[in-house]
Amino acid sequence: MISWFLCYLFLFERILFLTCSVNNITQYTTFSFSASRLCSMEQLNSTVVTSNISSSPVPPPPPSWDSSSLVTAVVLSLCFLLGVPGNTAVIILKPNRQHLSNLSQALMLNLAMSDLLCLLTLPLWIYTFLYSWTLGLVACKLLTYLMYCSLYGSMLTVTALSVQRYLQVVYLQKCLPQAGKRRLLALLWLVAMILSIPALVVRQLGTDGHWTQCKALYSSPAQEVAVLLTESLVGFVSFSLVAFAYISVHRKVHQAAFFNNPQTTWLVTSIIVTFFALWMPYLIINVLGVAAIAAKSEGLLKFCMNSWNIVGALTFVNSCLNPLLYAFASRNICTVCQKARHKYCC
Repeated sequence: MISWFLCYLFLFERILFLTCSVNNITQYTTFSFSASRLCSMEQLNSTVVTSNISSSPVPPPPPSWDSSSLVTAVVLSLCFLLGVPGNTAVIILKPNRQHLSNLSQALMLNLAMSDLLCLLTLPLWIYTFLYSWTLGLVACKLLTYLMYCSLYGSMLTVTALSVQRYLQVVYLQKCLPQAGKRRLLALLWLVAMILSIPALVVRQLGTDGHWTQCKALYSSPAQEVAVLLTESLVGFVSFSLVAFAYISVHRKVHQAAFFNNPQTTWLVTSIIVTFFALWMPYLIINVLGVAAIAAKSEGLLKFCMNSWNIVGALTFVNSCLNPLLYAFASRNICTVCQKARHKYCC
């Protein structure tokens, strides 16, 4: 009996041990499953958060205002602040009108209007240099075309004024009739519109990081060379005519001691030097750009690309100084012309 009792006791102990072991294994398995499920949920939440962050729109970084953009924006801002009032004053006040012929009055008014039209587009270009273009492709092309038309119109008007004064002072040429004046102004704007067509063609929207820019994008190197050479040729021809005309006028004035006027010398010198200083850097960079494309020089081409905005901004300074040079300070040359037997011929 005792032996049987000991056997039952041993079996009960084994059963109890096995039961405890099974319970421990079940608890461990349950804990492991819960822990793994918790980790899986945390990973899922982390994945969802990461996906939401990556799919949400990332704001663009602040604009990188390099020195070239800042200098260009400052120069254009000064041109707008000084040039708009000056050219508006010429249109409203019409200075020295009593000393000018009808043709000269029309050319002066045309010069002031073309300069004013050009300067009124500057706020958009200033914003574009500092931020991004937001007006679309059509506005990009049309505003660029308008800017080039006004710039070419200003340059051609300055050239016409110089040639007119040369003919009237040196050759005592009589004034054009009213119909001739209208045809001349129409021809000036027609030529300006034709010369501005390449700007209308090559202007496109380009991306620079997160920013959209309205800039010239050429379809081929040959197209870029053609555009740059056209701009350079027009500029060099115009400057040559202006310089030749006013130097000839200056020589004619100094043939007689009576006309030897330091103010006239200063005015003629200022006109030539200003035209040269403000337009020649842009024309030279254009020529260097053509040379860089022909020689496939990436370093020179990069230098030209970094310089175009700055030297291009200088051409707008000319629109600020034109009222002083031609409208408010041109009486001396007109006086010379009048004393040369042609009343109101300047």
